[in-house]
Amino acid sequence: MPRFGELEEQVMLRLWATDRPLQVREVREALKPDRELAHTTVMTVLDKLYRKGWLRRESVGRAYAYSPVMSREAYTATLMHEAWSVAGRPATALVYFIEAMTPDQVDALRDALRVATAVLEAEPATDQERPRSA
Repeated sequence: MPRFGELEEQVMLRLWATDRPLQVREVREALKPDRELAHTTVMTVLDKLYRKGWLRRESVGRAYAYSPVMSREAYTATLMHEAWSVAGRPATALVYFIEAMTPDQVDALRDALRVATAVLEAEPATDQERPRSA
C-alpha cells in the first residue's frame, strides 16, 4: 500500500478528524492554519485521492463532498501489517516494535489483545477447525 504524499496526508488527516463528508472549500479552510492553498490545489489533491481509491465522493449541488473509504485506524493497521509481512523474521521485528513502545502503548496493546482474543473465541469454528466426529 503506497503511503500518502505530504499534502495528501494533511488532507486525509482533516477528513479523518470529521464525522461527515467535506467539500473542497471546507478542506481548504481546515488546512489554513498550517497552509494557505489555492482552491484548485485542494480540489486536485482530493480528486487524486478519489481516483486512487482513498476517498468516496457524493454530489452536493454543483460540488462534491469527500469522505475517506477507510478509517485512520484501519489505514494504520494495514501499514503495520504490510511492514510486518515483509520482515525477514517477523517475530523478531515484532519484538523490536514492542520494545520501542511507551508504557501507554503497551497497555493499549494488552487491551487490544484481550479484545481480539475474546472476538476470536466467540466466533464459531469453520469446518476446517471443527474436530471430526468418529
